[in-house]
Amino acid sequence: MRGLLARLVLVTALVVGTAQAALAAAGPPSPLVHVELLSDGQSIAPGRTFWLGLRQQIPPGWHTYWVNPGDSGEPPRVEWALPAGFTAGEIHWPHPERIPVGPAMSYGYSNAVVLPIPVTAPADLPPGGRVILRGQASWVVCEKTCVPEEAPVELSLPVAATTPAPDPRGAPLIEAARRALPAPSPWPASFVATPERVTLSVAASGLTAERVSEVWFYPARWGVIDHAAPQASRTSAEGITLAVARGPLPDAVAGPIEGVLVVTERLDGRLARHALTLRAEPAAAAGAAPALLAAMALALAGGLVLNLMPCVLPVLSVKALGLVRHAGSGLRGHGVAYTAGVLVSFALVGGALILLRAAGQRLGWGFQLQSPLFVTLLAYVLFVMALSLSGVVVLGGRLAGAGRSLAGRSGHLGTFFTGALATVAATPCTAPFMGAAVGYALTQPWTSALLVFEALGLGLALPYLVLTLVPSWRRALPRPGPWMVQLERLLAFPLYASVAWLVWVVTQQTGPTGVAAALGGLVAIAFAAWLYQVSRSAGARGRRAAAGVALALALGAVGAAALDAGPAERGPAASVRDAGWEPFNSTRLAELRAAGTPVFVNVTAAWCITCLVNERVALRSSAVTEAFARKGVVTLKADWTRRDPVITGVLDRFGRSGVPLYLLYPAGEGGEPAVLPQILSERLVLDATEKI
Repeated sequence: MRGLLARLVLVTALVVGTAQAALAAAGPPSPLVHVELLSDGQSIAPGRTFWLGLRQQIPPGWHTYWVNPGDSGEPPRVEWALPAGFTAGEIHWPHPERIPVGPAMSYGYSNAVVLPIPVTAPADLPPGGRVILRGQASWVVCEKTCVPEEAPVELSLPVAATTPAPDPRGAPLIEAARRALPAPSPWPASFVATPERVTLSVAASGLTAERVSEVWFYPARWGVIDHAAPQASRTSAEGITLAVARGPLPDAVAGPIEGVLVVTERLDGRLARHALTLRAEPAAAAGAAPALLAAMALALAGGLVLNLMPCVLPVLSVKALGLVRHAGSGLRGHGVAYTAGVLVSFALVGGALILLRAAGQRLGWGFQLQSPLFVTLLAYVLFVMALSLSGVVVLGGRLAGAGRSLAGRSGHLGTFFTGALATVAATPCTAPFMGAAVGYALTQPWTSALLVFEALGLGLALPYLVLTLVPSWRRALPRPGPWMVQLERLLAFPLYASVAWLVWVVTQQTGPTGVAAALGGLVAIAFAAWLYQVSRSAGARGRRAAAGVALALALGAVGAAALDAGPAERGPAASVRDAGWEPFNSTRLAELRAAGTPVFVNVTAAWCITCLVNERVALRSSAVTEAFARKGVVTLKADWTRRDPVITGVLDRFGRSGVPLYLLYPAGEGGEPAVLPQILSERLVLDATEKI
């Protein structure tokens, strides 16, 4: 999809053109576009709605814009200052023309255009006087450069009690503009969206392929489709089918798609163009079923691979210990409980993500780890589990299955929370197959999105569930015995390592003050756990006092984490620059692309273990660094450790909802970037670099 890149380049041109225009003139320059206000009547009648027309006379080679300007520009606007009681409606937009600008596509008008605007006069307007209608019109006009312009517009009209006579100059122009407005479509329409394409289906009866010479769809909203991409249309007895590359805004296809469909027909040896307003509803579930099933299959595969990712390995050790403990009986129940914990947790995480995005928040997979408070609390939970495995405190099965086996309901409840913890531990990782599946889910209705998230959870739980349901393999398990105590002590260390990593993530998010609060909280929790353990042999009064102190210490640790959730004193951007990587921003990327410079973009986060492994294994190797230098590749690092809507937009642009994402832009102004796999190797990066 070239729309976003072209939009960035043209916005940069807009800024440069604006600066040049400002420097070239000592005083306010005369607008390139001449604007005036027209009326369809010679007077105004009280209580009557009449039409004004904002007429733009555009110099040759230049153009202004439609309501959706396409890959660049802004639509015209009018800020009204009308007399009391007058109300102005929205601009009614004649259908636009396509204006290619390099690799981009804009929608707008050239030469001249009249934009009709309805205005209603108050019913108590006294006849005999005059009314002055004023406004401030603003627009952007472009050729090779773009210039924002504005000018005051006004019109003085008398008030008459009788029906106004048509204005000899304004009425014909406004009437012609209203005839050019798209008519309501007589045909129902639907669409199916995949991560790559949007396919419109219009039940246009009566049309034949022989009669239709061209079909083009102009979306009313930016981001629905790739404006510069070709639109492949087919006309048959069932109607019109039109397929086009999907745009960079995932939420744009979450509901109905509105726009203008222009159909060009051959009638009696001439071409007739019909512009119709179209509202396409999402297709029935059956029509979208293949894409949904494909996304669920990818999610299932991604969930299976998640079991091999480093962020889930510490919890895998707890699961392995549980398999040995429950090998004698009740293993199937624990498998079902673990799977239920994973599926419920994925539904909660996925549902929260869907709701927050529907509310306008630009979030992606792993969004909760962008909160320093959540990262600190997760470190506390893993720390308590590690203390339990180390024998500092015995908490039983109620804490994510880390303690000893409990019979019946309590044991199953512990296994359920093990599944919940596995879900939380999996969120820092994006496995192969998973990125495209989650990116697709976040563009679909909530029911389809939840199915994809549940398929991902099922993939994560499936290996454990299969082991618990197949009894024959249990003969290979060792018998429970004293050796398990030493195994518990050993398995505590992967959890301690996870705690150390999470505290490091906090340093990237909040700086030294935040990590001091997190470490102080860990000390308080360790002391509270020890105090709780030693008080078990005391009397009832002693146990209550110790429990109260332990609870106060734990709450104090949580409070310390909550009080320090501010930005880092020396944030990720500074460390990025020290390492030879420039911090990512859209303007810098546009400048480099306009100059024809090859660019490597690393979209990463401190809490993403996969990202950190890729950087260590591939991106920081001397061979890759030398290859980048030889090819003149500029490296940009987009750090998503904390929320950043610009970086979220980049992920959305490439159909991803989480990190990592690796983009290698070739030399030259045009061309789409190569999207590298989520698991990198040095050879893979070197091969991709040699091809640019």
